[in-house]
Amino acid sequence: MSKIKVGVAGYGVIGQRLADGVALQGDMELVGIADLAPTLSIRALKEKGMPYNLYLVDGADKSAFDALDIPVSGTFEDLIDKVDIMLDSSPGGVGMKNKALYEAKGVKAIFQGGKKNSVADVFFHGYANYEKGVDKDYLKLTSCNTTGLIRSVDCLDRAYGIEKVAITIIRRVADPGDYHRGLTNALQMDKAPSHQAVDLMTIMPHIEATGILVHTPVTHGHIITVVATGKQKITKEMALEAFQKHPRIRVVRIDDGFKGNASLFRYARDLGNPRGDMYEIGLWEDSIVESGNDIMYAINIPQESVTIPETMDGIRAACGMQKDGAEGTAKTNEYLKIGLFK
Repeated sequence: MSKIKVGVAGYGVIGQRLADGVALQGDMELVGIADLAPTLSIRALKEKGMPYNLYLVDGADKSAFDALDIPVSGTFEDLIDKVDIMLDSSPGGVGMKNKALYEAKGVKAIFQGGKKNSVADVFFHGYANYEKGVDKDYLKLTSCNTTGLIRSVDCLDRAYGIEKVAITIIRRVADPGDYHRGLTNALQMDKAPSHQAVDLMTIMPHIEATGILVHTPVTHGHIITVVATGKQKITKEMALEAFQKHPRIRVVRIDDGFKGNASLFRYARDLGNPRGDMYEIGLWEDSIVESGNDIMYAINIPQESVTIPETMDGIRAACGMQKDGAEGTAKTNEYLKIGLFK
């Protein structure tokens, strides 16, 4: 079977990681990336020897790339013509415009979490509703927080059945290196319910969900607390057993040094992971507590990298590479070396 040919639109925080993720898939070929300007990410790519072919979107000034000796392989439309599916991590508002190009050329696409749900046929998560994405033309990924949240809730739901969840998100304000939020010394409330709770119900309509979100002046990861009501009483031991089996959940303990979000980021760097990325969510064993018939726990969301595995799942589903969710997610995990530490 020939490899699925993939392109990436937008080589920013997520686009870089999508490109790397595709390049690691043994049954996929990264044809190239597309962007507008010679950003620091593009300059770093050039300094690394230009491992990915670069295409320019409409409005790009090619002379700016030529001045830096950054090779260009063609236009955005040239890239689209060469692929089976596009991964669209373009800035907000651009995705729908790009979709018109994909439709005109008969190319499938997967859009990242910042786009409106209406851009796609299916709001997609690799574990919770893989089969709904099979052979579909346009998928939209859940946001970083929703992706990690659903992993943990789906894990318990498959093992024991979940009726409802209530969440609190302690949200990082910006990615490392972002300056657009400015410098701040404040916490900021969002109106309830948070979109992540609403999105969870969209993906898993059999579960009632609500949530509160608080923005915090940090950059390395979100923390979400979850209170889940099971169809039966879920003990701490039962929850821990399920979480420890999940390849994309890393169960950690405070006494081992995992004191918070920064500990997990540092551990990823110490592992030698590119950019300090971690594909798994961290889940504190110490946070798992029973409250009456409910079970409560806390997870860490590595916001820059957590959606990459689910996007690879999306390629597998949309292109019909694996029709079964268990097979598709397992193949993604194999190529990304997820869960080997277990």
